[in-house]
Amino acid sequence: MPAALKVLDAVARRHDITWKYTNFDWGSDYYFEHGRMMPAGGVDQLRPFDAILLGAVGHPDIPDHTTLNGLLLPIRRAFQQWACERPAKLYEGVRSPLAGKAPGSIDLVVVRENTEGEYSQIGGFLYQHTSDEIAIQTSVFTRLGVERIIRYAFDLARRRNGKKLVTSITKSNAQGFTLVLWDRTFAEVAREYPDIRSESLLVDAAAMNFVRRPESFDVVVGSNLFADILSDLGAIITGSMGLAPSNNLNPSREFPSMFEPVHGSAPDIAGKGIVNPIAMILSASMMVEFLGLPAAAREVERAVAEVLAEGKTLPADLGGKASTSTVGDAIAARLS
Repeated sequence: MPAALKVLDAVARRHDITWKYTNFDWGSDYYFEHGRMMPAGGVDQLRPFDAILLGAVGHPDIPDHTTLNGLLLPIRRAFQQWACERPAKLYEGVRSPLAGKAPGSIDLVVVRENTEGEYSQIGGFLYQHTSDEIAIQTSVFTRLGVERIIRYAFDLARRRNGKKLVTSITKSNAQGFTLVLWDRTFAEVAREYPDIRSESLLVDAAAMNFVRRPESFDVVVGSNLFADILSDLGAIITGSMGLAPSNNLNPSREFPSMFEPVHGSAPDIAGKGIVNPIAMILSASMMVEFLGLPAAAREVERAVAEVLAEGKTLPADLGGKASTSTVGDAIAARLS
C-alpha cells in the first residue's frame, strides 16, 4: 500500500490531481484487538468516499472465512459491487512458466460475478462437531445477476482492443439448474452482440485451455467461484500473483467501488520488505481510470511496464532482488 500511494502521489503531481486519503486500520490486527475485522457501522463510514483502495487481508491465525465475511464480502454486497475485472497480461521482461510465450501474447481479463452465486453464504450446519455433522451450502443465481454480468462482459469486449471474444465458463452438465440458467442467459445475450464472438467452456476445459492456449482468450466471464479460481491461474501464467490487480465495481456509481490486488496477504513473507507491490499499484491504476482519469491511469501502467521491461528493479517473485519500497520508487520515478 505505501508503494501504491507513492505512485498515486507521483501521477497526481504530473496531472494536477489532488487526492484526499483517509486511512482505516481494519483487518487482522484490528481483529486481534477487537474480535472483528472492522467496527460496527464500518460500511457506513465508507459510504461517502469516491473509491476504496484495499490492501491484502488475512492472517494464518484467523480462519479465511472470518476475514472474508468480516470485511470484504460485506463491502461488496452493501455497495452492490457486482462486477469484478481481473486482467492478466504478460509484460515484456516477465517470463511466463509456460514455454514459448512472447510478451503481449497473453492479454485477457476475467470478469467475475461478485455478489451472489457460490458465495451467497446461504446454508448451515446440523449436528455440528459430531460424527453425524451435516453441512449445506446453497448457491444463488438470479436472472438479474447473471444477465447483468454477462452483458457487462460483452460491453467490455467491445471496448477492449482485443479479439472481440467473450468466453462463458460453466458446469451445467453437473449443476443442472443454476448453470443451465447461466448458459441460457449467455446464449440470449450473445445474440444481441453480433459483432462479438462467443464461446462456452466447461470450467475444467477452461482451466486446461488457460494453460494450453491462453493467447486465444479475450474476455472470460464466470460465476463468483469459477472466475475467482481462473483469475489466479491467469495471474500465474503471466508470471506471478504479484502482478494481478482487480476491481470491485458498482457500475451505476451509486456507491463507492473498491480496488484491490488479487493475491492474499502472504504471511510467510510479510514484513520482510520483499513483497511485489505491482498488483497493488496496478489496482490503483484501475481506480484512477474508474475515477475518470484515463490518461493518468495509462501512465501508471506504462511506468510499470517500463520498469518490468528494463529488468533492473525486479522483486523476488520475478527473479530480482529489489525491495518492495525500491520497486515502488522506480515506478514512481518514471512519473516524475
